[in-house]
Amino acid sequence: MAENSSIEPSFTCGLDATLRIIAGKWKPLIVYFLSLSSNRYGELRRAVKGVSDKMLIQQLKELEADGIVHRHDYKEVPPRVDYTLTPLGRSLAGALAPLCAWGSDNMVEVGRVLAEREQWSREPADAQLPVA
Repeated sequence: MAENSSIEPSFTCGLDATLRIIAGKWKPLIVYFLSLSSNRYGELRRAVKGVSDKMLIQQLKELEADGIVHRHDYKEVPPRVDYTLTPLGRSLAGALAPLCAWGSDNMVEVGRVLAEREQWSREPADAQLPVA
């Protein structure tokens, strides 16, 4: 065990550590879009479809606090803020790249499976029981 283990959070494995940083629906998408280029808030808001302003702001603050995202405030009027990935964030984006490729390669199948799952949740409870 490492000497500094007393100050390290308790993780069950490396995946656990990664998931604690990118947990949630929006953080991986934010990291993905920032890996393509630095973005202003409005650009991110348009890229990450479906995210509310409140949630995007919260997720960006958490990613900044975790050392994944750097926020550069130009202190101008009107306000101008850019978000970029830190070196740690770029390494995380590289780790997410295979997941992105998997999703692209399997998008049709994943869409079919999710549509089936959605159909199951709409069926009445007795329709899901096996017939004896």
